[in-house]
Amino acid sequence: MPTHPSSDTGEDGPPTRTRMPEGHGGHSTATRRPKPSRALVTVLGVVVVLVAVIVLANRGGGNTASDGASTGGTRGTNANPTAPTGEKPVTGNNAGIAAGFAKSEQGAQSAAANFAVALGGDGMFNTERRHAIVDAIADGSAAAKMQSGFDADYSKAFLTGIGLNADGVAPNGLTFVDRTIPAGTKVDQFGGDTADVSVWCTGMFGLAGSTSTKPVTNNWFTVTFKLKWNGSDWKVLETGQKKGPTPVSGDNPVSGAGEIADAVKGFGGFTYAR
Repeated sequence: MPTHPSSDTGEDGPPTRTRMPEGHGGHSTATRRPKPSRALVTVLGVVVVLVAVIVLANRGGGNTASDGASTGGTRGTNANPTAPTGEKPVTGNNAGIAAGFAKSEQGAQSAAANFAVALGGDGMFNTERRHAIVDAIADGSAAAKMQSGFDADYSKAFLTGIGLNADGVAPNGLTFVDRTIPAGTKVDQFGGDTADVSVWCTGMFGLAGSTSTKPVTNNWFTVTFKLKWNGSDWKVLETGQKKGPTPVSGDNPVSGAGEIADAVKGFGGFTYAR
């Protein structure tokens, strides 16, 4: 803070202060200040401590859970800072799929959301990539059955029927689009080492390009998972799919094939671990 010159200096020299005898009547400007009482000192000390506590609380020191998630309370009319909810984000990775989920209902939901993205992506149309995805998410007791089931689903006849070659690649000039976006999850059953989880999703599927006869369309569906805790992570025992729930379509104009292709190439997908 800048200092200011004293305001009691006279024009002809330093001021003269006269100290009056104690009990003179109190008219002197230099009257001795009374000593504060012990009670006043105590009150001031309490106020200082309360102010310090309020400052720390406003900085977030007393209003968040240990994992950084908001506890949901409010102070007065001020809203809490926005913070992620649920378990701490996972750091593991298996074949490009998030891994190492918490052994909890939230962990099971996060695992299912990530598995829905992996199983609903264009990687499933290539045999080598599909096998890697299934190996990464399937429980050891179910891996062989899941592999054979998906191999049958993604047969050569199926790939040809949707306009792809045997390796799941689109013809020149076209962009293959298959992307799943989870909209929400719910636990249908949780038993500690097992969990049934539903993932409500929207998705895009088709071939983008000026010569495409199978344009990219949007749909809504629900993917179901039976999960098992293998001692360190959630793995898939069974999976299924059903249509909907489907909201009413909006009135946005349909984009051209080129715009869709550019968007798919330019906007990367997400993983959904909390």
